[in-house]
Amino acid sequence: MNIIAFVGAGIIGAVLCAVLRQYKPEFGIYISLAAGMVILAAAVVALEPAISTLMGLAENSGIDNGYAEILIKCLAVCFITQLAAESCRDAGEGAIASKIEFAGKCAITLTALPLFTSLAQLVTGLIP
Repeated sequence: MNIIAFVGAGIIGAVLCAVLRQYKPEFGIYISLAAGMVILAAAVVALEPAISTLMGLAENSGIDNGYAEILIKCLAVCFITQLAAESCRDAGEGAIASKIEFAGKCAITLTALPLFTSLAQLVTGLIP
């Protein structure tokens, strides 16, 4: 992961926003969103080796791959939710950002539900 490229893209996006807001304030949010999406896409591509490593570790350890997939999906929901909420805050919409964060928490709960079910079955199987 080349952090210099991410920082450079962020700085370029911030400078473009600052310059554009002087002339057309309503277009600044579009530049901010575009920069955020480019950085997110690049980060997802950069995380591919880490995801492959996690999946490989899960396979080698004998753990069900479903658990690793749940972890990766929950992390993706966290990252996307944070990006969306911060973008809303940048636009001055804190109330919408809070709703997005709540929806992200609900999505994580639903995504992890099979994990909770397996854990509950394991615990009930241990109790005589």
